[in-house]
Amino acid sequence: MQYPNVIEEKVKIGDVNALILKPEKAEGLLPAVVFYHGWSSNKESQRFRAYIIASFGYLVLLPDSIHHGERGVIDYSKKENGPKFWEVVLSNLKEWKQIKEFLIRDCEIDKDRIAVSGHSMGGFTSAGIFSRDKDIRTLIVHNGSCNWRSSNEIFKTKLGFSDMEGFQELENRFSEYDPMGSIESLKDRPILILHGESDQVVDIEPQLVFYNELQELNLDKDKLRIITYSNLNHYLTTGMLEEMILWLEKYL
Repeated sequence: MQYPNVIEEKVKIGDVNALILKPEKAEGLLPAVVFYHGWSSNKESQRFRAYIIASFGYLVLLPDSIHHGERGVIDYSKKENGPKFWEVVLSNLKEWKQIKEFLIRDCEIDKDRIAVSGHSMGGFTSAGIFSRDKDIRTLIVHNGSCNWRSSNEIFKTKLGFSDMEGFQELENRFSEYDPMGSIESLKDRPILILHGESDQVVDIEPQLVFYNELQELNLDKDKLRIITYSNLNHYLTTGMLEEMILWLEKYL
């Protein structure tokens, strides 16, 4: 299905398969939004969301993560594949540099107006990228986490993979990139957190801890906002997307 007034293009950035959606009649350099999908999802599943964002005047790039979409599929329900969640997140962080370079070099975007966002695992990814790249203008996290260690402790309790061979080494690796560990780098940078209060997949509590700690550091309190949704499980709603658009209009 082709969307009216939006151009869609499939691209390959190194090993990364991706989709680009942008306004058909764009003038000048566009602000860009890179949106990461969640665990077991793929870039195609985000097309309609990307279309809505692009229709407001943004270039949207949707990457496939390793083990997802065109980059291969695994059995996401198997316990032994659970730790691959963190391998995927770390791979996304490693691939960010070439994605950013591609956007600036080949996509006619404004290099000073780049946002990162994502749902679930994509929210973990975008938070990690944002905390390490100070050139990114803003971050929007949907049902993800900026507090990796705390979220991981909950995962370990729920999913029981902490005793799996090699997990401790993996845990040490991703802990180095935990946004919570470099919270000073996030001070007074625009961050929007959207999360269901009844999320049974990614518990909201670590996000509340992150929000409270960063808000204590911020001088400009308006640049950090959390919106929670009562009785909402692990879903990205139309209301969340609307809040994202409003945030982008203000900070991108």
